[in-house]
Amino acid sequence: MFNQTISENDIRRIAIVGSGLAGLTTAIKLKKKGHDVTVFEKSRGPGGRLAAKRVAGGSADVGAQYFTARNPDFLPFLTEYAGKNSFGTWKGHLAFQNKQGQWQGFPEEPRYVGTPRMTAISRALAAHVNVVAETRIEQLVRNRDGWLLSDTGGEQVGQFDQVIITAPPAQARDLLAQSNLPELAAQLDDAVSRVLPCWAVAVRFEENPWPRHLGMRCDHPALYWVANNSSKPGRESANSEDKGVWWVLHANADWTEQNVDATPEQVTADLTAAFRELTGSDAKATDSVAHRWLYARSEGGANPGHLWFEEQGIGLAGDWLCGGRVEGAFDSASGLVSACSAKPVSR
Repeated sequence: MFNQTISENDIRRIAIVGSGLAGLTTAIKLKKKGHDVTVFEKSRGPGGRLAAKRVAGGSADVGAQYFTARNPDFLPFLTEYAGKNSFGTWKGHLAFQNKQGQWQGFPEEPRYVGTPRMTAISRALAAHVNVVAETRIEQLVRNRDGWLLSDTGGEQVGQFDQVIITAPPAQARDLLAQSNLPELAAQLDDAVSRVLPCWAVAVRFEENPWPRHLGMRCDHPALYWVANNSSKPGRESANSEDKGVWWVLHANADWTEQNVDATPEQVTADLTAAFRELTGSDAKATDSVAHRWLYARSEGGANPGHLWFEEQGIGLAGDWLCGGRVEGAFDSASGLVSACSAKPVSR
């Protein structure tokens, strides 16, 4: 599938830390240029915040809720490498709540989701590259041959010419600091301060508690976003007799920070009560699952697109460098690939 586009002498061994959309996009684009690419992922599987939890009758998206495609290269990339059946259009009315508590419609534009879950996209993209799962990179050590990577167990996992870090900024900063690169680590201080946490809860109701909208940005002391997960394409229950509806509830950052160490059970009870207050519904909740995101979304600050330190042969990509949207991860990765592919690193 990939064509060699550079000479054998120019091929570089490149390590990518993180297998979210930014990491997988970077890996695919660099492999297409002929480089030898390895992706390291600390979790069992790829995806980052393209995340879903399995629930009765299917799955619930507990991370990114949808994505747009304003970059004309984004959907063709997904179609080619993830497949046209890995995503679809989420049709329906979305709204936001103004300060007076009134609901107003989102601007009209196509919105997409992975099918049958958000992770379908990352799983399909990961099939094109070498992903080493359950391996957290702890340190980079520079030697005359480039960068020697070690994991948290102290095991050396490979020698590479360049390293691309696509982890959240706090984790990226820690890795750079642990690798005796304090100057690079310090450049992430502001970005780290702008990444917000989020408690996410998926709740199943016997009846739809809010048929008016499919997704809502809330002005509420606890809730930031709520969405009818069952309304997304591919989320229909496998049981034809199951008429229940799954809603995903995202807490806002302030509430999450105040309850960051609360139990999942308590968070679920509190956010479900907040949702009832928001909608005025008394629909019975019958099942739930919770997930805590310490690094959920970036807010404010500079948007350089990517960071490329040519002298060290180290790059950073991620949606936090490009506006925070899912599509920003693709834009960031694309820009970084152009920067780090300009010429081989001189040593």
